[in-house]
Amino acid sequence: MGKGGGCVPSKKRSPIGVSDQDLPPPLPERSSLSAPQSQTSTTETTTVQNSTTPAPTKLRIFIIFYSMYGHVELLARRMKKGVDSIEGVEGVLYRVPETLPREVLEQMKVTEKGNDVPVVSVNEMVDADGFLFGFPTRFGSMASQMKAFFDSTDELWMEQKLAGVPAGFFVSTGTQGGGQETTAWTAITQLVHHGMLYVPIGYTFGAGMFRMDSIRGGSPYGAGVFSGDGTREPTETEMALAEHQGKYMATIVKRFRPS
Repeated sequence: MGKGGGCVPSKKRSPIGVSDQDLPPPLPERSSLSAPQSQTSTTETTTVQNSTTPAPTKLRIFIIFYSMYGHVELLARRMKKGVDSIEGVEGVLYRVPETLPREVLEQMKVTEKGNDVPVVSVNEMVDADGFLFGFPTRFGSMASQMKAFFDSTDELWMEQKLAGVPAGFFVSTGTQGGGQETTAWTAITQLVHHGMLYVPIGYTFGAGMFRMDSIRGGSPYGAGVFSGDGTREPTETEMALAEHQGKYMATIVKRFRPS
């Protein structure tokens, strides 16, 4: 979007706050007496503009997820808590559209989702300052519902409207070898084609990344949870890692705020 230079003020326009009837007869255009009139108009205009300057808005990180049995959603909500704890940044939760018919979901014993988290629209994505995408794995890569959503962003890709926007991942797998790392790794291709900036958490979680005394999901690629047969609850370590990722992403997004 180009920036125009603005319109040239008319030499016959009245100063702000003065009617035409209050003005004396116009002076010749080259008269030096016209200078104070111009300065008064500029000063008053500046005063009006400064008095109506809006307060800075918060940066927004869209936490977009697909969750079949609720594990990814639990991580997403804890991640939002981490994002919201950083001043000037807020997390916004969104679901991706479901692609399976209701009767299939019933056979899979998938409970119906609530209405407190809206379904994301592709066009809304341009309003985000950063993204955190969460999804369960299917054979080591993202679930088809999330892949279908990424496939629907082709118009944004054609215009590269998401280029340069930071993004990260968090995942859920059924087993320890189910793809905690490969699910995030194979998802990076989606960001690459959009020109987005992949932000892993690395080992910034500290000692919690090295403990071996309990089973936990998550990796340097992002937070994660083991769901087992769908009944396992996330551990506090898994939830704390999700909150940390939210905080970490919020600090990264703040670095991209225009000065």
